[in-house]
Amino acid sequence: MVHCEEGDGQVPWRGARAALVVGNYCHDVLFRDGRVVGETLGGAASFVSNVLDALSPSSPNSPSHRYVAKVGPDFAYAVAHPPLVAPSSPTTLFHAHFPSQSRPHGQSGYHGDRVLRRVRACDAILPSDLPGDADGFDFGLAAGVAGEIPPETLARMLDLCQVVLVDVQGLIRSFDPADGTVGLVPLRDTGLARLLPRIGFLKASAEEAPFVDIEEARKWCCVIVTEGKDGCRVYWKERELHVPPFPAVQIDPTGAGDSFLGGFVGGLVWGLSVPDAALLGNFFGSLTVGQIGVPKFDQRMLQTCVSLDPFL
Repeated sequence: MVHCEEGDGQVPWRGARAALVVGNYCHDVLFRDGRVVGETLGGAASFVSNVLDALSPSSPNSPSHRYVAKVGPDFAYAVAHPPLVAPSSPTTLFHAHFPSQSRPHGQSGYHGDRVLRRVRACDAILPSDLPGDADGFDFGLAAGVAGEIPPETLARMLDLCQVVLVDVQGLIRSFDPADGTVGLVPLRDTGLARLLPRIGFLKASAEEAPFVDIEEARKWCCVIVTEGKDGCRVYWKERELHVPPFPAVQIDPTGAGDSFLGGFVGGLVWGLSVPDAALLGNFFGSLTVGQIGVPKFDQRMLQTCVSLDPFL
């Protein structure tokens, strides 16, 4: 078990462990001033798997991660970890609208730099879609983006995995019934709030944090709030830690928080302390904002990553 206690922050082993990653792949379409400027693979699971694959070279000692995602027959991308295909459901589709200038404060859509709309949604991931009882995992990552992880599926993950990390966006997003604009609801109003005492880590963006009630959540689990160019903050019990950022030139912020989560989980899988795993997450988040869509990592980038800790 990973603990994030006072004076702790260390996992009790060194060496790779297996993770279960759950969340749907998506189609993302990017607009600027009403015109399409990019079409990419999306979904938190795609960014997380991209990072974990980069941190897991092919060798007998590498961790064997499992991925559970759903798409429709219209899924347009080749991926390293094939999803389940829902024959009568479309692939989840998001439209991200970027204006020339920042939107006025208070305009609908919780992303400060874009208006995000869910245009179509694939089927939910059910408990029966997850691996069986014989497949235990050291880490589980609930990486939903479109409401595809219902409470019963998260509960099943908690049974299968020693430590579960949850991206709160998959729990608190709401979708306007008219045009699919993404909003947020308080965590306490969701059916997943009751599972909080069983969750190991809860990740939220700075925009999502006010809907979480950090002071209450930190009593039960370790809470990580990503702050973009300012790095991230880690809260647990009475403690708080700021983890510094890496410099980056932002082109597309889509997936930065997901890549952070992939780096953070990858760090825990390889035995880093929680602060060092968060630093690794910041590194991958900074690489992601500099590219459109799921980023490509070259060897120089990975050498920089490895230099963060001798155990990678």
